[in-house]
Amino acid sequence: MKYPGANAWQMGDSPELANELADLIKKGIKTASCGSFSSYQQEETAPRIGSYNIVLDGQNAPVCVIRLISMRLVRFCDVTDEFARKEGEGDLSLEYWRKEHQRFFAREGDFSEEMELIAEEFEVVEVI
Repeated sequence: MKYPGANAWQMGDSPELANELADLIKKGIKTASCGSFSSYQQEETAPRIGSYNIVLDGQNAPVCVIRLISMRLVRFCDVTDEFARKEGEGDLSLEYWRKEHQRFFAREGDFSEEMELIAEEFEVVEVI
């Protein structure tokens, strides 16, 4: 197998968002992502630095393979302009990032300005 141990997953919480985010990753616009530390702790197969992941679109079709190159723990209130830009969404501003991620984490039922996030950066290694 070309990518041993690779996990396959969608980003976002709807097929539409999964399509949009997969496309941004494929184009190299989105090179970072984050999730709540609490949900990360509940994952059975949490990603590790150096691991390969297959990004799926909203129809569960593979779009590309990414490799995780960094992970760090950061509070929501401490996310930087630079990280928001790497997330590649909307107008790439921290203001947009905060608004959309607050909405996302509130839907997850877990939002606080002080909440801890796992901030991941990745690179595309193959477009499928």
